[in-house]
Amino acid sequence: MRDVRGVWAAIGPKVTKWRQDPVIVQSVRSAAAATVAYVVALQVSSEAAPLTAPLTALLVVQVTLYATLTNGIRRVNSVVAGVVIAIGFSVLVGLTWWSLALLILASLAVGHLVRVSEYVPEVAISAMLVLGVTEVGDTAWARVFETLIGAVVGLAFNFLFAPPVWVEAAGESIEDLARRMRRLMIRVGEEAADRTPVEAAAAHLDEARKLDFDIVEVDAALKQAEDSLKLNPRVREGLLHRVVLRTGLDTLEICTVVLRVLARTLTDLAREREPEPLFSPQVGAAIERLLAEIGDAVVSFAVLVTTDVSRSAESAEARLAAELSTAAATRDKLAQLLLDDIQRDPRQWQLHGAVLTEVNRMLDELDTEHRSQRLLEELDRCTREQRERSPRLTRLRERLRIPSPLRRNRSALAGRTK
Repeated sequence: MRDVRGVWAAIGPKVTKWRQDPVIVQSVRSAAAATVAYVVALQVSSEAAPLTAPLTALLVVQVTLYATLTNGIRRVNSVVAGVVIAIGFSVLVGLTWWSLALLILASLAVGHLVRVSEYVPEVAISAMLVLGVTEVGDTAWARVFETLIGAVVGLAFNFLFAPPVWVEAAGESIEDLARRMRRLMIRVGEEAADRTPVEAAAAHLDEARKLDFDIVEVDAALKQAEDSLKLNPRVREGLLHRVVLRTGLDTLEICTVVLRVLARTLTDLAREREPEPLFSPQVGAAIERLLAEIGDAVVSFAVLVTTDVSRSAESAEARLAAELSTAAATRDKLAQLLLDDIQRDPRQWQLHGAVLTEVNRMLDELDTEHRSQRLLEELDRCTREQRERSPRLTRLRERLRIPSPLRRNRSALAGRTK
């Protein structure tokens, strides 16, 4: 028993990590659904090897329930459209080299018309396969039937075994991005407090530019988390979660842009003042302290937007407010020191003023009141778009006096930001 416990203690963390890996989850779920679809198709289909059913299930089952539903509908539409086109061609012209060319062109055009998105080639593939064997019997409609079996099995698989919600993984990505920004701010501040060679300042600028690639990766993780919240019966207030995470990433993206501009400003200043220091000792120390405080605030902001529990969210917001207050006081001290330095030596006063402007922008973006206003505006916009897309559902909800999603989300938001 001790050996078993020891083995599980060793592999348990790895198993937990694998369960949170989208690639592993996707592979296991797709393989299981495809196998079930093939077994079902063997029982009900007249084909000896109904491989269309597992192929459809393989394509339909995605990491999130929303993606499964949308891909299932597109997949079925593409196959049915291809079969119908193939039947028409077989009746009119049969299979020749020129009819095959026309078939492919017509299938691709119809695929775009019926809006099957990435399954446009599937329309042409289905049409070609069916056209080559239509004369043998009911192969065309058997393909449609197998496609429906695969789609139904794929959808049922995700309903019975609900896919995971990827909010936690997206939150970890956002927090990792914030910590990388903090480390870069600390290094930039340390260089500003000392003699900064142009090469070192340029290296920090390159590192700040590379944060754009990190933003792209976090955006992909967040997109997956947003899809996992849509139409998921295990999630309440899915819209609020999506808006909180998306606006949080938007704020961090703006801060990365400002940080890149700040690094460029310091690089230009180092080039202009070399071999002299960028700032006086007092100003350099104030900039170092201010960037470290803003870095701490960035991490606290990321923790705040990724926290669900109200008590933890209140603690994170209180910590963020305290850090912003401390940074604002340091900013005011820095402004006075910069003014004194410019009055004594007005060289590159524009770059000195730019440094103060850029730290002000980051503090403004991280402000809690600014964040709450941004959340309310985004909730209003999303709710307005939902009403425009589904006016009948909105009227029905009003007749039945069902509380609107906006009202529920505003109440939940008040609980998070109280």
